[in-house]
Amino acid sequence: MNRFFFVFTIFIFPLSILGQINLKKIDIVRDAYGVPHIFTETDAELAYGLAWAHAEDDFKTIQQGYLAGNALLSDVEGKKAFGVDLIAQFIGSDRLFDQQYEKEISPDYKLILKAYSQGLNRYAETHPEEVLSKRLFPVTPKKMILYAQLQLFVSSKGDYWAKNILSDKLVYTPIKVAEKGSNTFAFNSAKTKDGNTYLAINTHQPLSGPTSWYEVHLCSEEGTDIIGALFPGSPNVLTGANQNIAWTHTVNIPDKTDVFKLEMHPKKKRYYRVDGEYIKLKKHKAKLIIKVLGIPFKVHKKYFESIYGPTLKNKSGYFSIRTPSLFEIKALEQWWRMNKAKNFTEFYKLLKMKGLPGYNIGYADKNDTIFYISNGLIPKRAEGYDWANVVPGNTKKTLWTSTYAIEELPQVIQPKSGYFYNANHTPFRSSDSIDNPSEAAFAKNMGFETYDNNRSTRIKQLIDQYEKVDYNDFKTIKYDHQFPDPFHYSWMNIDSLFNMSPQNYPKVAEVLKDIQNWDRRASADSYGAGAFGILYSKLRKYYKEIPQPKVFSKSVLYKGLLDTQKHMMEHFGSTRVKLGSFQKLVRGDKELPIFGLPDVITAMGAAPYKNGKTKVVHGESYIELVKYTPKGVEIESVISYGNSEHPDSPHYSDQMELYAEFKTKKMTFDKESIYKNATRIYQPK
Repeated sequence: MNRFFFVFTIFIFPLSILGQINLKKIDIVRDAYGVPHIFTETDAELAYGLAWAHAEDDFKTIQQGYLAGNALLSDVEGKKAFGVDLIAQFIGSDRLFDQQYEKEISPDYKLILKAYSQGLNRYAETHPEEVLSKRLFPVTPKKMILYAQLQLFVSSKGDYWAKNILSDKLVYTPIKVAEKGSNTFAFNSAKTKDGNTYLAINTHQPLSGPTSWYEVHLCSEEGTDIIGALFPGSPNVLTGANQNIAWTHTVNIPDKTDVFKLEMHPKKKRYYRVDGEYIKLKKHKAKLIIKVLGIPFKVHKKYFESIYGPTLKNKSGYFSIRTPSLFEIKALEQWWRMNKAKNFTEFYKLLKMKGLPGYNIGYADKNDTIFYISNGLIPKRAEGYDWANVVPGNTKKTLWTSTYAIEELPQVIQPKSGYFYNANHTPFRSSDSIDNPSEAAFAKNMGFETYDNNRSTRIKQLIDQYEKVDYNDFKTIKYDHQFPDPFHYSWMNIDSLFNMSPQNYPKVAEVLKDIQNWDRRASADSYGAGAFGILYSKLRKYYKEIPQPKVFSKSVLYKGLLDTQKHMMEHFGSTRVKLGSFQKLVRGDKELPIFGLPDVITAMGAAPYKNGKTKVVHGESYIELVKYTPKGVEIESVISYGNSEHPDSPHYSDQMELYAEFKTKKMTFDKESIYKNATRIYQPK
């Protein structure tokens, strides 16, 4: 690695920050699980310390995210990254940043972005062997924002529509969140026996990669003091708790993104018609990098821009994509300010920044306030169009320019029932019936979910068992791993499986009996869960062949059962296999039997592993349980593997046993205790 390159960049960027960061005033205090507790005087120093600590634990993934957001991933991963690099440029974040950064981002947050980027640049300068691509450095606030914009575009289903346009598939297929969802629920004193307030932060994300969680405690003398988690490359916590409030997200999917078919001029190239007038498409060129014999070459791919948004061409014509995340860059700053909120009034006011394009929000605080909202930037659309599919791009009647106010979204504040819950299901069943938002009060073209799933059904059943809950009940609900009975997937119908008579299917009778007699618990030591887990994995190959609404016939289920039995005998030598024998939690050389199946509360999604086994790759990930009491806040948490991505680190896999056994570790804000029990205290270089 060229040392001159890094010396040069450090001295040209950013001189203004170097005078504001006093490295001697940044303490990184590692606890027994390697979680960094970072203490500073200023928030800028905090951002620098976070960048340094996270880079120590996972510099590679941070770089991969920024490379993707800045259309540089193909420089490292070659042709397979062309699609990502194209989308990163197609959405026009570079131009949006130039237009909005100075006026839309506050001076306070600019300091955070600059300090965080400086921390990464300094780490790169002192660890050149870990740098993936010189082209990424120096990291700048612009590069950080561009990566955030890519993530938010993807979360708004923008990439879904871009792929559909390029493949000429323009009919929307409803997406219902399965094992990749999340849960949150909260109870206030109206529902708790001890009068305390509880919030469950129960995220379901990939267990590794750019959208996996990293746990941290950030504390400055400028009012930040939060324990929570963030994605690689984020300069602040994205879900967590401070000593006054706690909040989290689950994925929601109201209709935030639209596609417009342009009416092109019959003769004049690249002119499209809007209300009788023709407008010329703007042409752009995405620059993609390909290496030949180690030498980088740029390849150009055309895309366009209309008044509706970024535009792609396929054999059917030109199509534009429009979603609010293409016009808004305040998301990271809003999250940062949410970290520092002290009460519900402050928190709700921050929601009105409207920087976050989506996500449900669950909230609780020390004042016994609980709150849920199906948050999002949802366009105010004209009536009379099929907004779920492609709409005409030849009239300004379809050119929406505003989004609904926060007060106009489905929400529950201080429900009389004393609880809310969300598991990626409809916001219109988020509490007791007396507290639920009315579906009739919201426009159909907002596209809110109207369905339940097994997780939401089960959570509601469990809550309804209790007149009031204690903290152990709260944890019992969180760690429940049983399907409701009967259970129904929202994305496919396999109900016939439980109506098949084993005597009519003698070849698979034993496997079928295990499934039908199963208590519906996704326990690692369950034979029924093992048979069902293997069957579920085998049904995937039939899923695409079955038309909507994805009803699996007995004949298809029988094929799946035959596949299941064959798999069992071939790999396990028996037709009775426990879930934990088939499904593993794997990290390096460590392999543990693991609970969970898609759409139980402790949801798991798995991928092929070895010797006929699978390994969980997404689902239960960061868990933070929060309790506000008159004496203060109590927090316990766990993460699926550990807080380091380095195989030689003791924290690469040191939380796996806790996680697999439904246990947590205690977290604290007490500075004296943190320093006293630290395994290491140091300053970044």
